[in-house]
Amino acid sequence: MKITAVKGFPVKVGHRNQFVVKVETDAGLYGLGEGGISGRELAMQGMLEHYARFLVGEEPGRIEHLWQTMYRSAYFEGGKISGAVISAVDIALWDILGKALGVPVYQLLGGACRERIECFATPGALTDERVVARAVELVALGWRYLRFTPGMADPGWTGETGSVYEPIESMELADRWLREVRQAVGRSVELSIDFHHRLSVAEAALFCRRTEDLHLQFVEEPIRAESAKAYQQLRTMTSVPLAIGEEFSSKWAFAPFVEEGILNYARIDVSNVGGLTESKKVAGWCEAHYVDVMPHNPLGPITTAATIHLAAATPNFAQLEYQHRLAESYPTDLFPRMPVLDGAAFPLPTAPGLGVEFDEAAAANHPFEFWEAPHWRRRDGSYTNW
Repeated sequence: MKITAVKGFPVKVGHRNQFVVKVETDAGLYGLGEGGISGRELAMQGMLEHYARFLVGEEPGRIEHLWQTMYRSAYFEGGKISGAVISAVDIALWDILGKALGVPVYQLLGGACRERIECFATPGALTDERVVARAVELVALGWRYLRFTPGMADPGWTGETGSVYEPIESMELADRWLREVRQAVGRSVELSIDFHHRLSVAEAALFCRRTEDLHLQFVEEPIRAESAKAYQQLRTMTSVPLAIGEEFSSKWAFAPFVEEGILNYARIDVSNVGGLTESKKVAGWCEAHYVDVMPHNPLGPITTAATIHLAAATPNFAQLEYQHRLAESYPTDLFPRMPVLDGAAFPLPTAPGLGVEFDEAAAANHPFEFWEAPHWRRRDGSYTNW
């Protein structure tokens, strides 16, 4: 079996775009993947075109070999765009192999370690009493893991620019409404918060100390992760568990965080880190250091499906992120078949490959539109992280 085509589809799904990759073969089988650098789909398309020139004609089952070839095909190693496109192609190759052998992908990754893939929900921003009501509603539906986003006037995912974000005010709101949520749902529900790397080391330490009595499951990405040294400093200032790694594009980026005991939950993103091939390596590394894997999953049904298979075959898996507001926007004409949540968990897939279908013809109904992540600022006019 040989690869005959490698195609990229930047498509508009909901409020933003997804980058779908389709790898075709001369056996009539195709595989699907997804690149994870949201808002930079055309950059991923350009990189894919470079890779396609030497991928066509190769054997799709040589997954590790093709991973190494893509990664080492240029003098300049790594990079976010390269990592995302390698991820998409790699996931598609595993999809092809599963279909060729007639088994779900998780069987190829070592078989199932569990019968269900538990998820955590994101009720929303900690801004007012509405988040408490949403949390109570989700708990009544069976959710036991809730992760929140920080407060202030949350512009959501609409791409608004110019919105003001002041860390100290946001932390005060988060502390207040997390306490209200804790009182409303009790101690048997795990609570956590994702600061989306908006804080400084000092601000993050202050928040963690203020909320120690809430016994949060984790604080996610409180500061930017370019510097492991900065996180090491924060680690000495708080004992609150930290979830880190969603923007990492290789195992080498994870290395100091795992080896130095900086993180407690590895936020592996299969569509950024290098696909299922690299994810399994990072997960094994984490297991050796008693670190749990809690995959990042903010994208489309292909990423969700790939992550479900990874979680099924990973012994040190914790929970999978599930974004209700994004999942509800997946168009069924574009994705006629996709994972379906059962309560607060995904059942083990049974279809060969990933178990996702993509209608290439329907892509014309969802044309790419430029989308930019929100550009937030402080009150003094300076730029801050979204």
